[in-house]
Amino acid sequence: MKIALSGYGKMGKEIEKIALERGHEIVVKFNDPDDWVGKDEELKQADVAIEFSMPHSVVSNIFKCFDANVPVVVGTTGWFGQLEHVKDVCYEHNRSILYASNFSIGVNLFFEVNRVLAKLMNEHENYLVQIDETHHTAKVDSPSGTAIKLANDIIDKLDRKDVWKNEPTAKEYELEIISHRVENVPGTHSVKYASDIDEIEIIHTAKSRVGFAKGAVIAAEWLIDKKGVYTMSDLLKDVKFEGFAK
Repeated sequence: MKIALSGYGKMGKEIEKIALERGHEIVVKFNDPDDWVGKDEELKQADVAIEFSMPHSVVSNIFKCFDANVPVVVGTTGWFGQLEHVKDVCYEHNRSILYASNFSIGVNLFFEVNRVLAKLMNEHENYLVQIDETHHTAKVDSPSGTAIKLANDIIDKLDRKDVWKNEPTAKEYELEIISHRVENVPGTHSVKYASDIDEIEIIHTAKSRVGFAKGAVIAAEWLIDKKGVYTMSDLLKDVKFEGFAK
């Protein structure tokens, strides 16, 4: 598989390492907007693109991949306000995209646990819920895309929550997300339900970027020859755990 790699920071380098280990080839790399100039032909050689750049440039990069008829896997977060527009363009031009707030298999299992717990807690209004997330200081968006996904899933299941806020809040209908930025932390997310008598907390702690990078490469392998808009849920219905063990 020939891969175009958009974003060549720490995550991009980890993706490159895993892609090469799995027998793939990186045919072109883009690390800033100027890198795209004059590289249309190199991009067209790719079977798939993997996008882990910056929130301000991700949509433009996606459309460049669409123009080259190259399927694109998007792990950049902080752009989901434009998601519906990107979906419309993808369907209109019969292109391919798989996007996720997090490609780690463990995090996607954590999403499932979060939804089940939120559904159970809907009947117990005496528990206050809060999301806490910690990432490295180089992470641009806040809260993280993973935290937003957790929050939206909770809001979908808890009748008493209507919207999330990235700050402390005393309003019952608001879901509080507290964000921290600390050196050398790949990513930690917790969801806590607290009452006067006890607490229930679920936590996911990433030990490195390897899980994110491996999931992105597997997503790229899966997306080839498909048309339309996909998420990790679609991939996991097919790949499940087998692909992550390789």
